[in-house]
Amino acid sequence: MEQLTECPAESDLAGRASVCEGCPGQALCQSQGRVDPDQEMIDIRMNPIKHKILVISGKGGVGKSTVGCMLAQVLASQSCKVGVVDLDICGPSIPKLLSVEEQVVVNTEYGWKTLLSPHNGIKVMSVGAMLKSDRDSVVFRGPRKTGLIKRFFKDTFWGKLDYLICDTPPGTSDEHLTAIKVLKNVKPDGAIIVTTSQGVSIATVRREVNFCRKMGVKILGLVVNMSTFMCPCCDEVTNIFPEDEIEKLSEEQKIPILARIPIDTRVTACCEVGRNPVIEHPDSQAIKCMEQLVKSLSDVINR
Repeated sequence: MEQLTECPAESDLAGRASVCEGCPGQALCQSQGRVDPDQEMIDIRMNPIKHKILVISGKGGVGKSTVGCMLAQVLASQSCKVGVVDLDICGPSIPKLLSVEEQVVVNTEYGWKTLLSPHNGIKVMSVGAMLKSDRDSVVFRGPRKTGLIKRFFKDTFWGKLDYLICDTPPGTSDEHLTAIKVLKNVKPDGAIIVTTSQGVSIATVRREVNFCRKMGVKILGLVVNMSTFMCPCCDEVTNIFPEDEIEKLSEEQKIPILARIPIDTRVTACCEVGRNPVIEHPDSQAIKCMEQLVKSLSDVINR
């Protein structure tokens, strides 16, 4: 009998092969063949949303959540109806970035009421709004994470949206497996992978690419964050990391680079305190690059 060495998630052996032992997603894969009683309600909630986009990264610290929020802010500034669901259960940062820290989740007859960001009315759902303090930690095992994420999609009253941005934690874990599974019927547009040009980050991107392809998730493109630094005094532009490795990865994997986002200290300062840089600094090169990301993303989605 052939010994499996790769994830059999899409085969009949999902969750039952010897290679699955010890995997945090084993129980989820074992349930794939059964009818999920929550799936019908999830589909009802998700069908009125035109575009569902996963924002992922191979490692932490590359600015994934910031890019996801700025993407939502640019879309909202262009009169799109936008929602952001924070799937980073153990490290939620969306409430601060979108200035909904003081709001709490309320259960209504229609479901969980979304938090409403002052940034052009972006709808938000995050475990961060369910904690008593921003110092509280979330210590959940896999099944509890899975259950909460399903409720974000099943019980939240999102209404009709043009875009739902799904901010995920770094790496590939229960959160990613759950999101992909529950969105399978409503066909998400795909994932954008946020990285820097640093060699360590690019190495993890390769694993993200393999994960997405194994799970049948379309990769919309790469976003290279912190690509350059512009001096606020003299406007001199400096490369932070070498660019040749990310170019090589893009060519090898045939994945387009959708945008390169420079570091702008004004934009960084806005994000740190939950203000909207799209409104406050529309002339920033970082914002112009985010607008280019929206255009490139639209072209890829509608291709």
